[in-house]
Amino acid sequence: MSSFIQLFASGLVLGCIYILIAIGLTMVYGILQILHIAHAAVYTIGAAVGLGVFNLTGNFWLALPLAMVAGGITGVLIYLGVYRRILDAPRIVPLITSLGLFIMAQDLLQKKWLLGPYMHAFPARVGLPALRTSYLNLTPNEVLILILTLLLLMAVYLIMTRTKIGLGWRASAQDRDMAAALGVNINQVIALNFLIGSMLAAAAGVLVGVYYNKVFATMGDVPSYKAFVIIVLGGLGNIPGTILAGFILALAETFLVATVGFVLPRDAIAFLVLILILMFRPKGLLGGS
Repeated sequence: MSSFIQLFASGLVLGCIYILIAIGLTMVYGILQILHIAHAAVYTIGAAVGLGVFNLTGNFWLALPLAMVAGGITGVLIYLGVYRRILDAPRIVPLITSLGLFIMAQDLLQKKWLLGPYMHAFPARVGLPALRTSYLNLTPNEVLILILTLLLLMAVYLIMTRTKIGLGWRASAQDRDMAAALGVNINQVIALNFLIGSMLAAAAGVLVGVYYNKVFATMGDVPSYKAFVIIVLGGLGNIPGTILAGFILALAETFLVATVGFVLPRDAIAFLVLILILMFRPKGLLGGS
């Protein structure tokens, strides 16, 4: 019983990380219907900025928000500098462009004057207590991931349901041209979508860096396709579906690795889950476009 609870809690922690990475991706898809692969580069840039600030100041609680700001600015620049100019192009164009951006960003980050081809330790102390009971043992970093993910998801929910920004997102997702005709500033709405989604990705980068105590230039490789699996499972552009899919994938990975991990590598399990669910739910867990 205790091992089940511990595995379940570990799966929830992993799911929180997956959700923070994928939710920005699904927000972008919801409005633009493009697969923003360069989102994984924003995740790595967030981790790199967080590490840089932490090395300079030794303060994790300063590094985290500054990394989120850097990630948000990067996301907005990607939209204004690249995507805005190809919004009306065939969908394959932004997809290939996004892939190129991701590869370019990774190559730049591997330069010696940035992260280089090395792993960097991120030994931050988050200042939270561990959670230890007879059934459960969560480290301070795991407690941080659970609390921060909950707070950020609540913030996204409030923005989407209680603000004009969220109303603009929903209107643009339904019909961008109609929303523009009714006075919605489409460029501003999409830029804010990139800003918030990229801030979440940067937060995920910092949390992963601290959780695994390492930051490196290619750390976005695996999240780039894990996030893709999650948004497809959730129903493309569906935020509640993305949250559900993130937890299901993480729990499946955690339990399968603990029981039959010698059969399949952890990352292959993501695609096995994707295939099995899409066989019975072709539009994802909660429908979608």
